Order: sequence, then structure tokens, then C-alpha cells
Amino acid sequence: MEVIKTEGLTKIYNPKTIPVHALNGVDLSIKSGEFTAIVGPSGSGKTTLLNVIGGLDRPNSGKVVIDHTDISNLSDNQLIDFRKEKIGFVFQAYNLIPVLTAKENVAFVMLLQKKDKAEREARAMELLEAVGIAEKCDKRPAELSGGQQQRVAVARALASKPAFVLADEPTANLDSKSTANLLDIMLRLNQEEGITFIFSTHDQRVIDRARRVVTLVDGKIDSDVQR
Repeated sequence: MEVIKTEGLTKIYNPKTIPVHALNGVDLSIKSGEFTAIVGPSGSGKTTLLNVIGGLDRPNSGKVVIDHTDISNLSDNQLIDFRKEKIGFVFQAYNLIPVLTAKENVAFVMLLQKKDKAEREARAMELLEAVGIAEKCDKRPAELSGGQQQRVAVARALASKPAFVLADEPTANLDSKSTANLLDIMLRLNQEEGITFIFSTHDQRVIDRARRVVTLVDGKIDSDVQR
């Protein structure tokens, strides 16, 4: 089943001064359960594509359809609500809230969704257990290593039971051991729970594990290889 479809996706930055064509008519379809890496040289449009798919940025033209909803037509407030329900994000810089514990960070999206406290805490602990870091549930980000923070970020991305997870360079700040552990966790969640993962990455370690590799060059899809 198709969870994401983009049609003619175009994104231009600085259109009135020095235009930068970040995306040039991208047509992409992602099915449920895929483990896909979006790759390409710096400036090829990888992060822009993820941001547009995730509703963090709007295209100049074209559309993004997620679970049968054309998010290009949503208002800003509708888009915020849609992201909370449908999309999980894992960022290169972790983006955890410093004053919250690991458990509170994971539960935060569910708080925004107005889930009750017992449900939030149970789901947060279930996810921290799944990513192998339950014993650190009461630690704040500053008390965790980079690899541990990224595991918390993955758990947080899954808290709302999203249609898919977008991960922008999730291993960029991790050493080899932490990267291997994180990829093992994501692959297990993908294979056992059918969670769809889409990465933008330069990391060959991620590319080697992906089952589909989409290469962008100058904002266009240059190749699309299933493995």
C-alpha cells in the first residue's frame, strides 16, 4: 500500500533574487514497510525533499499525498495537526527538549495529542524498551551520549504511531558502534512492526542497509534501485 506519493514536486529558494532550484519535478512513490535511503551529493535536494514530504516546507509546485491526503492543500494549522498524527521525525541534531527526561521527551507528542497520562507513560516506556534504553528513562539529554539521545529521538518519532518515519542524516553525529546499534533497532522495527523508514543520508553504513536507494542529482531523481 502506498503511504507517500509526490507528483511534479518543485522547490525554489530565493525565487526573486538568486533562484536555487532545490527540487525539479520529483515524482516518488513510497509503499508501506519500505526502508529507503535518499542519497546524493551535497545540495542535491535530499533534506529539502524530506522537509517537503514532512510538511516542514511547502513546494512551489506539485503535490504531496500522504495516506490519501494532499497535504499541499492543508492550512498551516491543519498541517501541524496532520504531522502530529501521521509523521515521525528523527533529526541529525536530535532536537530533544533539554529540560525533559527521556521518558518525557518521548511522551511529549502524545501530550500535544491530549492522550491521558497513564497512556503516555506506558507508551513511552514501551518505546524506550524497544530501543534498548529504558533504564535511562529519567535522564535528561545532557546526561545521555549522542547514541542514546538518538535512540530517544527514534522512540519519540514512533510515539504517535505515525504512517512513516523521516530521518534526516540520523547517524551523522554517531560513532560506528552507535550507528550500527541504531540501524539494528530501526531495521528490527521495520521488519517486525512494518514501520516505514525514509532516510536522507551521506552515510555509506546506512546506504548498505537500505532496501531501496533513491539518488538525487540537482533536485531530480537520477536513479531508483530496489534491492
